[in-house]
Amino acid sequence: MSDVTLVLHAIQSGDPEAPAQLLPLVYEELRRLARRRLAHEAPGQTLQPTALVHEVYLRLIGDKKDVSWDSRGRFFSAAAQAMRRILIENARRKHRFKRCVNLTRRSLEEAELLAPQPREDVLALDEALTELAATDRAAAELVQLRYFGGLSSSEAAQVLGVSKRTAERLWTFARAWLRDRVQDTRKDDNPA
Repeated sequence: MSDVTLVLHAIQSGDPEAPAQLLPLVYEELRRLARRRLAHEAPGQTLQPTALVHEVYLRLIGDKKDVSWDSRGRFFSAAAQAMRRILIENARRKHRFKRCVNLTRRSLEEAELLAPQPREDVLALDEALTELAATDRAAAELVQLRYFGGLSSSEAAQVLGVSKRTAERLWTFARAWLRDRVQDTRKDDNPA
C-alpha cells in the first residue's frame, strides 16, 4: 500500500492531521498534471498550474468530512474531475464576461490589454462529455482521467479497474464519439 493510500485511509478514519500529510505526497504530481492540462489551453490562459492545484486540493479536502477514496488512483480520479470542473467554470466565467462587455471603441493599445477570448471548444467538450456519460459512463470517466487528469492509458486503466486493451478501445471509441459531437456543436453554432 502506498503512502498516499495510507494517508487517504487516515483521512477517512477522521485523523485531523492526515490532510496536512497528503499535500506534500501528491503536490508535485498534481502540478505535473495541471501543467500538462494547461498546456492544451488557449494562449493567454490566466490560470496558473499552482493556482489550479491549490483549488483542486481545496475542493477535494476542504471542509468535506465524508472523503471516500480507497486508493491513490481514486484520489487522482477525483482530482481529474475537480480539475475539469475548475477549467469549465473558468471558461464559462470568461464566456459570460465576453457576452456582457459593453462594446465601445478603444485604441489599439488598450485593445491589446484585453483578455483573450475563451476557448469555446472546452465548453463544447464539457457538454459532449456529459452526453457521453449518459451513454457510456466508463468511456466518459476514461476521457476525464486522460484529458483532464493527464493520466496515461495504463494509469487510467488501473484506476478504472480494466485491462489496458479495454482502456485503449474505450479511448478510441470516446475520442471518435466526442469529435463527432463537438463538430456537430460547431456546425450548429456557425450556420452557413
